[in-house]
Amino acid sequence: MASVPQCYVNGSEAYLSQKVLRLRAWCYPCAMLRLDLADQSNNRMMQRLLLLYMTLLLGGLSLQAGNKIFETDSLFAAMAPGDKGAILVVHFGTTHDDTRRVTLDAINKRIASAYPNLEVRQAYSSRIVRKRLAARGIEIPTPGEALKELAREGFTHLLVVSTTIVDGVEMESLSYEVAHQQSHFKKIRLVTPLLFYESDYKDLTAIMTAHLEPDVAYLWVGHGTYDSATAQYAMLDHYLQRHGYGQVIVGCVEGYPYYEEALERLRATGLKRVCLQPLMIVAGEHAQEDMLQEWQPRLEKLGYQVESVVRGLGELPEVQEMILRKVDFFMTHRRLSIMDKKAIYEETGEKLHQSDSIAQ
Repeated sequence: MASVPQCYVNGSEAYLSQKVLRLRAWCYPCAMLRLDLADQSNNRMMQRLLLLYMTLLLGGLSLQAGNKIFETDSLFAAMAPGDKGAILVVHFGTTHDDTRRVTLDAINKRIASAYPNLEVRQAYSSRIVRKRLAARGIEIPTPGEALKELAREGFTHLLVVSTTIVDGVEMESLSYEVAHQQSHFKKIRLVTPLLFYESDYKDLTAIMTAHLEPDVAYLWVGHGTYDSATAQYAMLDHYLQRHGYGQVIVGCVEGYPYYEEALERLRATGLKRVCLQPLMIVAGEHAQEDMLQEWQPRLEKLGYQVESVVRGLGELPEVQEMILRKVDFFMTHRRLSIMDKKAIYEETGEKLHQSDSIAQ
């Protein structure tokens, strides 16, 4: 297919239905034309215009879906006078001030520093954490409360960023909140969690394996979850093994792979020195209690020499950079839903496959 000038692609907004295909195209020099292809005219000029815009539409869809998952769609660039843009950063939260300062607060500051022209707010999704903080006089809104407040204050364009590691129950709840509040904004977009596409696993693996000693096993302790989302921890563990990092092991407190599976992997390495560290954004309750007070003593009783590094992933500049890269990308790209892809297939016959990431 012939290439289409990017000025046509970036400004196009297409939506498909069974019988009517409408296209709003902002062409150079940005004059807007609205076409209804269901009401085609016999006028020769109209036929030529229709042919041109169909070419632009199909070419645009092809270019925008170049990585098969996203289309080019700038969230904030099209704001009109009077519009207001913001970023809402949603954390699970923590009651531990020491780890919060170097993880959640640091992530908030990195994002605010990178986008000084946008309002940056935060919310905590954990009801337990919020309740304990409220008892200390610290009030942090839930995602739903933060969304409503932003809408009341007149913000029109919003990017929602979650610092959760996997696409589990926390993301499910956040997705519901975003969908529920969507009508109150002109544009709202939700960024995927830290681990979502294959390239995310590649990036995190590179961080986890950057400084390995050959005679040390590295056991990363994740939270885990009670549903199928825990498979993402198993995928990370498999990815590490598959790429030659057998001494780097993933185990979970509340999901598969459990301590027992991690111990089996550890025994297979034949190593006796173990570096224990949390596979969590913050080094909070689970790191302080489960990792230090349970996993470490159990391993030491088995004869392992254990050193625990109580440091959340969110403290690592490389992980903060991963989050910023996602924010950058989702500001300018919209993720295609399965219904978008089905509609494109119905109109073009082009099957869009899941490719591996936002890194493209």
